[in-house]
Amino acid sequence: MQTLFTDDQLADPGIAEAEGILRSCVHCGFCQATCPTYVLRGDELDSPRGRIYLVKTMLESGGTPNAKLVGHIDRCLSCLSCMTTCPSSVDYMHLVDLARERIERTHRRPWDQRLLRRMLRIVLPAPHLLAPLLALAALAGPLARRLPGALGRMARLAPRGRPAWKPPAGGRVHPAEGPRCRRVALLAGCVQQVMGRAIDAATIRLLTRNGCEVVLAPGAGCCGAVAHHLGDRERGRRSAAANLDAWQTEIDGEGLDAIVVNASGCGAMVKDYGHLFRDDPERAEAAARVAHLALDVTELAAHIAPRFAAAPPRLRIAYHSACALQHGQGIHVEPARLLARAGFEVVEPAEPHLCCGSAGTYNILQPAIAERLGARKAAALEALDPVAIAAGNIGCIAQIGARTPRPVVHTVELLDWADGGPPPAGLAGGGDAPGMTLRNASASGSPVPTPSRRDSPSSG
Repeated sequence: MQTLFTDDQLADPGIAEAEGILRSCVHCGFCQATCPTYVLRGDELDSPRGRIYLVKTMLESGGTPNAKLVGHIDRCLSCLSCMTTCPSSVDYMHLVDLARERIERTHRRPWDQRLLRRMLRIVLPAPHLLAPLLALAALAGPLARRLPGALGRMARLAPRGRPAWKPPAGGRVHPAEGPRCRRVALLAGCVQQVMGRAIDAATIRLLTRNGCEVVLAPGAGCCGAVAHHLGDRERGRRSAAANLDAWQTEIDGEGLDAIVVNASGCGAMVKDYGHLFRDDPERAEAAARVAHLALDVTELAAHIAPRFAAAPPRLRIAYHSACALQHGQGIHVEPARLLARAGFEVVEPAEPHLCCGSAGTYNILQPAIAERLGARKAAALEALDPVAIAAGNIGCIAQIGARTPRPVVHTVELLDWADGGPPPAGLAGGGDAPGMTLRNASASGSPVPTPSRRDSPSSG
């Protein structure tokens, strides 16, 4: 793509980076077939190719973007399916992040949008704020879910039970069972601490049972993705910097073999820390080191090769490949292979590349499109008649779980179960994730078994 930036504009590092990305686009249009918003809307400007042209226009003009342009950029899910499809390796992820940062600096949104986006940036990364709000929503029950606007949308995604939260034990070390083969840090994150605490517990059990010492580093928290993808780069960098400092302390101490992330959106962000701090001479080296150490929990599980001695019979599991995992991190087949090796019958839906509509804060900010995508994904998964649905991201679990009566659980919870841990709560008659209801029979009609439990440490 031809660009017309002036020398003065190219002196801006952000513009210079954007120009390189823009010039790599050859207008082939392969991205359109896999873009969720283009598939639904059929509007060229709601496709990656169209948005690339809009970003080029916005940056070259240097003026204030109008509401129409902003609307098309806002409707992008950042699912990155286009990057998986693109034959020219266009770095759309960083281009759209640059565009959103520019929009937040130069475009004035209506007051209600500004208030909502500010609330999301502040509340979601803070479990001590998010937990009481979700607890109020749970107490209000159906009334809260009928509230208009964003409040009602958040209430509908909230767990049905009253979420409880307490800070993770700072600096707490979970020792390996038997000889230690690895020492790893686990990112506890933020939203997941409130909406899916069992996920961290399952992760710790699986890893410690297989020779990993698991550390919850004091000071590590939100990965920074919520603010960063809302255009607030500096707030996102502050959260990321706190994680860098926390993990560097562990690296300088007893060392780390990996930094494990079990929320795929967070994992994609942490693996991008090197790029995020590329212009910060004080943190660039540490950020690159952390990005290199970061692993999704299924990547590490594939390395440690659990024996899965307690594997249940071949229960039919529908695997949903989260966008941040398959497109953002390039991990698609590994989780399904692990589930199959653990003894489950794994099936995948039609259109596995299409987003479920969660996409961080998207299902709150763009409810109409998110609802259509969520219903489409839930229907495709239910058509497989699974006992349960597995996913690697808390946002997907909430989005899909709100639209199906079948249990929606994290992949690591199933792996932990097959390796001797407790069954996931949704398969055991309860649960703290939306949509988790008991389904006592497998696809063949046999009861869902409960492998023997082991006492093991919990993260919460």
